[in-house]
Amino acid sequence: MIDLRSDTVTRPSAAMREAMVRAEVGDDVWGDDPTVKAFEQAVAERAGKAAALFLPSGTQSNLCALLTHCQRGEEVIAGQYSHIFRDEGGGAAALGSVAVQPLPHQADGSLALDALHTAVKGDDIHHARSRLLALENTYRGMVMPRDYTLAATAQAHEQGLATHLDGARLFNASVATGLSLATLCEGFDSVSLCFSKGLGAPVGSLLLGEGDFIAHARRWRKTLGGGMRQAGLLAAACHYAFEHHVDRLIDDHDNARRLAEGLAAVPGVEVRACDTNMVFVAFPQAHCQALQAHLEARGILVAVGQVTRLVTHLDVTTDAVERVVSAVSDYFSEAGSELPASTI
Repeated sequence: MIDLRSDTVTRPSAAMREAMVRAEVGDDVWGDDPTVKAFEQAVAERAGKAAALFLPSGTQSNLCALLTHCQRGEEVIAGQYSHIFRDEGGGAAALGSVAVQPLPHQADGSLALDALHTAVKGDDIHHARSRLLALENTYRGMVMPRDYTLAATAQAHEQGLATHLDGARLFNASVATGLSLATLCEGFDSVSLCFSKGLGAPVGSLLLGEGDFIAHARRWRKTLGGGMRQAGLLAAACHYAFEHHVDRLIDDHDNARRLAEGLAAVPGVEVRACDTNMVFVAFPQAHCQALQAHLEARGILVAVGQVTRLVTHLDVTTDAVERVVSAVSDYFSEAGSELPASTI
C-alpha cells in the first residue's frame, strides 16, 4: 500500500522497534524515566533551548504552550489557516478560555508585519489582551524565511508579546535550508517539535523553552491528561528518529518534486504547489470520486478532492512515486475526456 494522505501514517522500522525494546524506563510523572530525560536533553541542546517536555502529540504540545503563555481572557495571534487555529479542536478556547485572533496568510504563508502590528491589543478593558504570537514552520510545506521569523518575533517582543513556533515539520525546514535547528528556533520563546510525522516515530512531540516555562507547562500537561508513566518506550522511538531520520528527509523532498513533475505531465492535472514533502494538486471535480476509487484499487491511498494534498515520507520510495504517476495517468487516459493541460 502506498499512503500519501499524510506523513503521519509512517510505521516504525525494525531498528526503531528494537530501540523501543531496549529502552530503560521509569515513571516519567515522577521524573524517573532515564530514556525520556536523555531524549529531552538531547533535543533541547540541539535546538538551543534550556529545557524540553515530552508530550503525546503536537496538538497537546501546542495547547500546553498556549495555556502556559496565556491567562484566561488573553489572546493568541495566529494565521487563519494555521494548525493552532483551525485544526486543534479549539482547545485553547475550550479548555483555557484563551481567544485566538486569526490573520490572513500572505502567498508564502507568512503573516504581514503591518497586520501583526495592528492586531496587537493593549490593556483596554474592551479587548482581550494580546499575549502571544504563534507562527508555523513549515506551513503547507513552505519554509518560513529566517529573516521573516526574526523580524516577526522581534516586533512581537517589542509590542510585549511572547512568541511560539508550531514546528511540527521544522526538521523539514532545517533540511531544506541547511540551517540548524537552533538557528530556526531563534526568536521564539517556545517551540513545539513533532516526531511522528516525517521522522517516523509512532507517537510523540516535544515542547521546548526556558526552565521555568517548561516547569509550568509540565503542570498543564498533567492537567490535560498527558502525564505518562513508562514513556521511555515511546521516547526511545523518537530519539532513534532524531538520530537517524533527519538527514534522510531530503529524500522525501526529492520524491515530492518527482511526484509533482510526473503529475504535471498528465492532461487534466494541475500541480498548484510543491514545497518540501508536500504536493498540492487540482483534479477536475467531476473525476475526484472515481479517481480515488481507481487509486485505491491499485493500492494507493489519497484523500482526493478538488485540491488534493499528497505527502511523501519515509515509507514512500521512488518506485512508489512512479506507480502513483502511472496510475493517475492511466485513469485520465481511460477517462477519455478532453482535459486542459497541466501546469507546475
